[in-house]
Amino acid sequence: MRTLETARLRLEPQLAAHADAMFAVLSDPAIYTYENQPPLSLPWLRERFVKLQTRRSGDGSEQWLNWVLRQRSGDLIGYVQATVQPDGQAFVAYELASAHWGRGLGGEAVAAMIDELIVQYKVHTSLAVFKRANLRSRRLLERLGFATATAVDVQRSSLEADEDLMLRRVAATAP
Repeated sequence: MRTLETARLRLEPQLAAHADAMFAVLSDPAIYTYENQPPLSLPWLRERFVKLQTRRSGDGSEQWLNWVLRQRSGDLIGYVQATVQPDGQAFVAYELASAHWGRGLGGEAVAAMIDELIVQYKVHTSLAVFKRANLRSRRLLERLGFATATAVDVQRSSLEADEDLMLRRVAATAP
């Protein structure tokens, strides 16, 4: 994995060493309005980051790519992640501390990650699952060119009743 740079952010490959600083970021209760929950404890998060640092699923079939988001000031403010499947699809996700919402940082980080997925990992389809009520997430994805998935795409995914699937495909290029 490479470190990625945007106009305002540095996306660093997530390491176990980031757990302490990220614990504070991920303890922001506003992040969990729609889903998930804060880390159970700092030791739990450290252990999770050690597992994710392997960059592979247990059976080796998926690549787990996680980057922490660092502002130019040096502060960590969230993360982006992708689960890259052997067929060239990647499920993407992101979390940003609520103090940084509404400034375009999430979109900037996700766009940089998707560019990296296309160029370095040959991803042709990025998918995102989110809670239907999370309009902020929907708008971010739409700005990045994601569209609501078709019924066929949804059938291939295991969604909960209150979730939506959006996807973004890369146009095929001529040989």
